[in-house]
Amino acid sequence: MAVQKPSLPKGTRDFGPIQMARRNFILDTIKDTFRLFGFQQIETPAMENLSTLTGKYGDEGDQLLFKILNSGDFIKDVKAEDLLSGSSKILPKVAEKGLRYDLTVPFARYVVMNRNDISFPFKRFQIQPVWRADRPQRGRYREFYQCDADVVGTDSLVCELEILLMIKRVFGKLGIADYDIKLNNRKILTGISEVIGEKGREGELCVAIDKLDKIGWEKVQEELTQRNFTQDAVQKLEPIISLREDNQEKLEFLKDFLSTSEIGLKGISELEEVFSLLEKYGETQQHVDFDVVLARGLTYYTGAIFEVKVNNVTIGSVSGGGRYDNLTGVFGLDGVSGVGFSFGVDRLYDVMDELGIFPETGLDKTKVLITHFDEKGFLYGLQILQKLRSKGISSELFPETGKIKKQLTYADKKEIPYVIVLGDNEIQQGNVSLKDLNSGSQETVSLEKAIEILLTK
Repeated sequence: MAVQKPSLPKGTRDFGPIQMARRNFILDTIKDTFRLFGFQQIETPAMENLSTLTGKYGDEGDQLLFKILNSGDFIKDVKAEDLLSGSSKILPKVAEKGLRYDLTVPFARYVVMNRNDISFPFKRFQIQPVWRADRPQRGRYREFYQCDADVVGTDSLVCELEILLMIKRVFGKLGIADYDIKLNNRKILTGISEVIGEKGREGELCVAIDKLDKIGWEKVQEELTQRNFTQDAVQKLEPIISLREDNQEKLEFLKDFLSTSEIGLKGISELEEVFSLLEKYGETQQHVDFDVVLARGLTYYTGAIFEVKVNNVTIGSVSGGGRYDNLTGVFGLDGVSGVGFSFGVDRLYDVMDELGIFPETGLDKTKVLITHFDEKGFLYGLQILQKLRSKGISSELFPETGKIKKQLTYADKKEIPYVIVLGDNEIQQGNVSLKDLNSGSQETVSLEKAIEILLTK
């Protein structure tokens, strides 16, 4: 019988030890920041009832849900005539569950089911994989991690402030220096469409404007004309597109531009308050860019909109979010507003990889390997191993007796920086020989001294 060659499902991947150490560095930095700001972690199951998931992501989203076949004889309820009616008739009879598509809908379900036990405002974060039956391509996977933080049950703009602060802290700790947090407000976009005489069409307006970076203003004008925006409306839009001033000047310009739109002015005052809170907190507007044409999530965001871009790398946005008015309405609980955002962990990994800024020290690496020549050295090594680990030094004892060269090759391959060599002299005197594999220097010292050296490196 031919041996089957192992393979992975398309759009999934393994993470080896180095990748995991780097991913953990990113995730630990994010978790540490969330906790510092008072967010609490929750987890929800990998699978949800299909009734929870369907109809929440639009028709396209429904197509991309991974369905799970019922256990046992899953076709027992399917009749011959069902087969003629197509998959929509068969699906409810063979599958009741699906893999989660994002973390937002499970979070909404969690809030509704636990609303009597949660203290509002509720600050939660969640870091788990999600699954989408998408066509795999570079940077797009069928299984990937999402990393969300949301505050629900308050309209306070302190939440928006904290999102800016958390992004700044995470990027500072990761060593990413050249980035922009693009910030806008949905109400401003609504106001712009009112003022140019195309009320209620901000969705279409933004789809076109969103392509500005890629195709330029000329082509965007053509697209707006094709979408039946009047020439007058397109002309009125011109000064918005060419705004290049700093945040304050943009706000002043828009106060005038949106003077006839009540909702537009409300958006401006919300943004002004966020900037004012930032100042009172003692932070600057560095990295924060008021982007008048930033548009994302228009079907659900109602206030602030965020998007984070790292400059001079090939990857686009690495984080985004916004404020929404009605998280739990689909599950029959109205009036739960909130604000949330997520870090794209996979994208952050790719950015840091491209910039070459992962720290190479201390990423899940063994610090010292104990080597020995014979059984006697092995047994002495066991005692030393216990003492090293009790001091929190990650250490290994080579598990077999044999040539020292083989043991050193192992240390080399695992990038272990230090080796303890135990020969007869060391055993008799109760000392150890500590060798620094990077410099090649070696000294015979007491175990206490060796521990001291290892703890300071």
